[in-house]
Amino acid sequence: MASKIKVDQIQTADGTGTIALQNQLSGMTTASLPALGSAQMPTGSVLQVVHGSYSTETSTTSGSTWVATGASIAITPTSASSKILVMFNQYIRIYAPSADQGAGYAIRRGTTTIWSTPQSYTTYIYMTGLEVDMRLYQSFNYLDSPNTTSATTYSTRMIEYGNGTTYAQHSSNPTMMTLIEIAG
Repeated sequence: MASKIKVDQIQTADGTGTIALQNQLSGMTTASLPALGSAQMPTGSVLQVVHGSYSTETSTTSGSTWVATGASIAITPTSASSKILVMFNQYIRIYAPSADQGAGYAIRRGTTTIWSTPQSYTTYIYMTGLEVDMRLYQSFNYLDSPNTTSATTYSTRMIEYGNGTTYAQHSSNPTMMTLIEIAG
């Protein structure tokens, strides 16, 4: 059974007047309600989500140059005050045939590095031994403040430390990428 509220008058908050509601709400549907834009959303609200994947294998043996992994994704923020939660779940392989070897990773916004693993044996992926072959999904996350409403591309980079080979998307295992715009 549907509930109904029947009143003759609604009084204003200060008691000085009344509000007449003669059939003003009849026929109202969700389609007739105004849509909220990003400017009306409270801080912390999710404004949009962009998701993608990339599966072409890339590798490097360079210890002096950051190399693009090929994984990238773009978003156009709806507000310059928005934050972007950047999430990469990247399939990596680190292969060391004989001695010390490590790999560093970075997230870039356009051509600017916004996060990277420092070059330190205690802070980047590092292995030592006769032969190491490590394969895993590694998550890289960063909360960015791009301060723009222009299309913005995020990507990952990698670098090899030592005498091995570092791979991204090894054997076509995909990197999963998600960008979440959060109202600032």
